[in-house]
Formats: sequence, C-alpha cells, structure tokens
Amino acid sequence: MVAAIFMLPAAPVTQRPRCVMDLDLAIYSRRSVREYTDEDVGKHTLRRLIDAATQAPSAINEQPWSFSVVLDRALLARISQSAKTHVLRDPPRGLPSRHLQEMLEDPDFDIFYGAPVLIVISSVTQDLWAVENCSLAAENLMLAACAAGLGTCWIGFAQGWLATADGKAILGLPDTSLPVAPIIIGRPKSPVPAVPRSEPRIRWISD
Repeated sequence: MVAAIFMLPAAPVTQRPRCVMDLDLAIYSRRSVREYTDEDVGKHTLRRLIDAATQAPSAINEQPWSFSVVLDRALLARISQSAKTHVLRDPPRGLPSRHLQEMLEDPDFDIFYGAPVLIVISSVTQDLWAVENCSLAAENLMLAACAAGLGTCWIGFAQGWLATADGKAILGLPDTSLPVAPIIIGRPKSPVPAVPRSEPRIRWISD
C-alpha cells in the first residue's frame, strides 16, 4: 500500500502521554506552517496526534473518522500535481485571487510545501454532519501537533481531487467515504509569526 490507513481504536485516556503544553498556549501558538525541514515524523508521534483527534466531539457520538496517513514523498508529489490540475480545470466558486491561480499554474509549486506527512481525515459516511465531525477532529490534531513542536496546515487545494474516485482510491477509501481535512505535518523550518486577529463580532443576547 502506498498510503498507511489508520482505522484503529483509540488508546484509553489513562494510557496516553500527557500533553507538555498548556491548552491556551497551544491555541495561541498554533500557526499554518508552509516551510518544513526534511526531518521525518515517527509513526508513534503520528499515532499520538490521531488519538488526540479522536477525542473531538461528534454528532450523536458517531465518531465517524478514518485517517489516511501518506508518508510516501513520491505519492505526495503525485497528489499535489493531480490536485492542482483538478482545481485549474474545475476552479471552486470564488477562487480568491489571480495570485493563487498563478501559483497553481507553476509546475514547481508543491501544494504540500515539502511536508513529510499528509493526514487526510475522512468521514466513513456522507451524512448531515460529516464535515463538522471531521473538522472538529482536525482542530484537535493540529493543536496536539503544536504541543509536540510540529507544524500543520489544512490544504484546501487538495480537497476537491481527494473527493474524486481517483483520490479516494489513492487513499484506500471506499466510495461511501468523504475526505474532509487534508492536514500536512512536519517540523517547521523557522518560527512563523502570529497573524493579527480581527476583533470578534459578538452579539450578546439576554433578557
């Protein structure tokens, strides 16, 4: 198999290593990382991140996740090229800028930014809350990665092609599954500065 597929039961909470980072620190330190070193990420570490992902809430406790872990760099390059071709051929509505289109047209542009690992979180069903369930798991995974000193980035460019029959076949997924969250993981090449956050739009509703 070119992609390792983890669909394993999570370890009991008491058997899991404790996170070494305060939750608030992980939330405020997490960045979308787009430059990585060549250092591999061990399967034990990746399994810890997946276990953290499975602690997310899910609608009516379905826990419908599966995790496709792609470690083959040649395969990552193939997926990157296929995904770029797919987006250019059938661009999503409202593709934000000409700059993004030019990036996709560049044959040397790797949508995975040289990261050594891609984890695709999929739902085993395509029910009403499939996207929400997988998105909650993805946030847990990204925070756990931050706590482990790793960088992550959700690669939206990959979503369209991975949801096709060819994309699902690469991931070893049945037609009934829905790939939702393609997350790259690796060791950041350098610190990523914080992005200024807008003030939240809050409406207090009370008696």
